[in-house]
Amino acid sequence: MGNHHWKKIAAVMLAAAIGIQPVYVQAKTREEIQQEREQKKSEQQGTQSQYKQSQSKVSSLEGQQDALEEEIQELDSQLVEVIASVSLMQDQISDTEKQIVKAQEDYDAAKAQEDAQYLAMKKRLRYLYEKGDTSYIEILSNASNWSGMLNQANYVEKLYEYDKQMLNRYILIKEEVAQKKNDLEDKKSDLETQKYELEEEQASMQQMIDEKKSQANDFDAQIAKARQEAAAYKALIKQQNSELARLDEEENAIIKAEAAVAATGLAAIADDSGLVVDALNGEPGVYSARYAGTHGDDEANNAKLLDKMQGVADADRTARFMSVVALIDAAGCVLTGTGACEGMIAREGRGSFGFGYDPLFLPTDTPGKTMAELTPEEKNAISHRFHALEDLSAQLTTVGGAQAQEC
Repeated sequence: MGNHHWKKIAAVMLAAAIGIQPVYVQAKTREEIQQEREQKKSEQQGTQSQYKQSQSKVSSLEGQQDALEEEIQELDSQLVEVIASVSLMQDQISDTEKQIVKAQEDYDAAKAQEDAQYLAMKKRLRYLYEKGDTSYIEILSNASNWSGMLNQANYVEKLYEYDKQMLNRYILIKEEVAQKKNDLEDKKSDLETQKYELEEEQASMQQMIDEKKSQANDFDAQIAKARQEAAAYKALIKQQNSELARLDEEENAIIKAEAAVAATGLAAIADDSGLVVDALNGEPGVYSARYAGTHGDDEANNAKLLDKMQGVADADRTARFMSVVALIDAAGCVLTGTGACEGMIAREGRGSFGFGYDPLFLPTDTPGKTMAELTPEEKNAISHRFHALEDLSAQLTTVGGAQAQEC
């Protein structure tokens, strides 16, 4: 034990020895301590139940949110496909419009050729009609011989057939082009209908995605609230672990001090301490020295602690050394002081100083170092026993400072 501890103990014992009266608080009986402990345990059980419920709520909400996020991703993928289909449909509509323009041009050209052929044929027929048989006879009489006359007659007949065939051909071409144009316009109409339906589907899917994203945002708020509740219950459990450990240690410290007073008839001071690990519901607590079964087997105790802490996340490895110091005078009046050293449980032991769980304990006041890596002076400055003696010492007053209180 360091000089700081001895100075505190000496100050306390000197005050009791020379008649400097501490202001005592009415001591609790062991029965009262046990009753309070049972009450605290009952409260902690309720808190642990609420903590588990809040954790389950967080898990449930996160599961629902994950499922919703998967739905959103699936809808996003489908929406991309629909948008691509709309774009492709628009390209097809544009191509069809170009084909319709080309078909119209072809139709106009065929119509012009039909009209031209019709006018040419009409002129020839009108000419023959107006001249009557005389014109036809003149054409034949112009022939130099019978062979020529037959050729002339054949020529007139072929000319007529040619005009007729060409006219029918242009009419057919015009009708085919007109049909093609109608087919293209029908195709365009169908494409525009499909595009409209796809755009409606796109709008509907976008609305659905927006709604689900809004639900996801609601889940964020619900999860944040549930996590806050869980964190509050977790902090309360941590506080209750400390309170239960304090009651255990207070009872043990008083038992030890009472035994010393009974044996000597003099004022006595005694302490009890232990390691409180939140992830283990306050274990090992008052059983710290015999956690693995044999009292004082540090190696076995540390091994058991590490085994029980397997799989515990870094954020959940909070712990503290706690100590209660009890001062009892010859009349049996009791004054207690409480101290703690906050920290975390490491994943492996380090350091050669100290004893007990020091190689596994990472004090908050000395980041990166275990208690066993601190010099005795460094350890004494932050230890739970030192803080307990400080608390006890602070409660002592001289006769001139305050009046003594009957215990």
